[in-house]
Amino acid sequence: MCGIAGLALKQGLTPDPKILHAMLAALAHRGPDGQGVHIADNVGLAHNRLAIIDLATGDQPLFAGPTTLVANGEVYNYIELREAHALVCATGSDCEPPLHLYRRDGVAATAQAMRGMYAIALHDRATRRLILTRDPFGIKPMYIAEVAGGIAFASEPQALLAAGLVQPVVRAEARDELLQLQFTTGAETIFAGISRILPGETVVIADGAIVERHRRAALPEGGPVAVTEEEALARLDAAFEDSVRLHQRADVPYGLFLSGGIDSGAVLAMMARLNSQPVRAFTASFDVPGAADERAAAEAAAKAHGARHTTITVTEAEVWRELPKIVAAMDDPAADYAIIPTWFLASRARQDVKVVLSGEGGDELFGGYGRYRSAMRPWWLWGRRPRATGAFDHVKDVLRDAPRTWRDGITAAEAATALPGRSRLQAAQAADIADWLPNDLLAKLDRCLMAHALEGRTPFLDPAVAECAFRLPDSLKVRGRTGKWLLRTWMARHAPASKPFAPKQGFTVPVAAWIGGVGDRLGPLVAAQPGVAEVAKPDRVAALFRHAAGDKHRGFAAWHLLFYALWHRAHVERRDVSGDVWQVLGG
Repeated sequence: MCGIAGLALKQGLTPDPKILHAMLAALAHRGPDGQGVHIADNVGLAHNRLAIIDLATGDQPLFAGPTTLVANGEVYNYIELREAHALVCATGSDCEPPLHLYRRDGVAATAQAMRGMYAIALHDRATRRLILTRDPFGIKPMYIAEVAGGIAFASEPQALLAAGLVQPVVRAEARDELLQLQFTTGAETIFAGISRILPGETVVIADGAIVERHRRAALPEGGPVAVTEEEALARLDAAFEDSVRLHQRADVPYGLFLSGGIDSGAVLAMMARLNSQPVRAFTASFDVPGAADERAAAEAAAKAHGARHTTITVTEAEVWRELPKIVAAMDDPAADYAIIPTWFLASRARQDVKVVLSGEGGDELFGGYGRYRSAMRPWWLWGRRPRATGAFDHVKDVLRDAPRTWRDGITAAEAATALPGRSRLQAAQAADIADWLPNDLLAKLDRCLMAHALEGRTPFLDPAVAECAFRLPDSLKVRGRTGKWLLRTWMARHAPASKPFAPKQGFTVPVAAWIGGVGDRLGPLVAAQPGVAEVAKPDRVAALFRHAAGDKHRGFAAWHLLFYALWHRAHVERRDVSGDVWQVLGG
């Protein structure tokens, strides 16, 4: 796990080391254990290391003949690759086998062989090409920008901004997406001139320009395949055990983020099966009466599996103190309120471990969201497409202009993923996996954990698990009003203490209660911020915050504006966010 950056310029130009070091400085939080810079011809590569595997000899860049590699992430099946292909490696690094495979078999075969989370840059001096590739689920980020003389890339947009390679200009279309959806879609980010390497995409750069693009699909093609429940359970057990076993590979202590839900509970059950020592598990709760509290369910699961369980309570005072830093970490913005507990969990877990596993991806692969039930029905049976309305569709007359194109990116993803033969449920799942998963859930996990030099791993998001889950019959995913049927059935056999068929309790954070309690004071401060004043009516913003606690739609919209105000201050105005909310917004 690391932060990487680099420059690929036109022939005859040499990357400036000062720019590479400026990008590294902006990514220092991602890898405090080492640093490496390599410049050869017209390409410069930079790497900050968070040492997880091969602590002694795994520093990067890695070299093999005329090829140099820097990587962010982990290739979990590196041992199998090394053995199956009889690779002779100079280090024990998980990233060295892909380097040798590329030299022997080319980039497409290498990408297909890897199981892991990764964003990799390969400089091939023999062909004068720089190759950038990202894992198929988009677990690890990578961004590119056209700059003077060529292309720049980095693990986070803020590295490109900090180095002065791109100016922080907001794209209005992406801003409207953020306000309505809480995340942005597609290849273009909210910053004009900065793009995402898409999940599964490989980009080839030569002479300072992109010359090729290829993509590896995260999901198998085809519709549901008939299979009995018993056969499906056996396949799930084998694939999930294999994935968790690989995701535990580390030369440092690891643990688990444990909620009271099915997904992290399943990961705990499998980790307990595979580990002789107690699993270290971490759970968050809140200090607001009536807030969704997962402590009891998490404690029951932890006790049943003999885990060493730590519960933290996130208080309102801590939120107001830390929120500017939390939002600033989300440079590619996702206004998901789950960033708050994720941040505090990461801070606590980092005291004991360097790696945590989590349950992201379980809902998307096994059909857990309530919106999937609606998507399965035709419109004449009251079915509707997911995310048919945005946050400000429920709160009128707050924005200066009603967003009109905010759903274009989601519509494009829906069209691209509704492949022939797929069921309505599969199409909805695939659309979520294309945008919601990488640009919200995984972005949240990456930024909040990497801000604390903590690695997050997602064993559901593995090619073998996806192959097992995605083409299940719809009835093994959603049955009546119950989602994740097969995963719940597996849990009933292997972790009955988790009460897997209890009604799903959505994970909520009491942001509306927090905001409503200080709305009179907070609303005018948010309304006065340049980013918010540009898009919203100040008097309506103040009124929205005063009444945030009384209505979930007002609370949600107020949270989006608060997030955007803090984000804009940090990444567009480039102002200091080192104080608490009151100091930052009032300064």
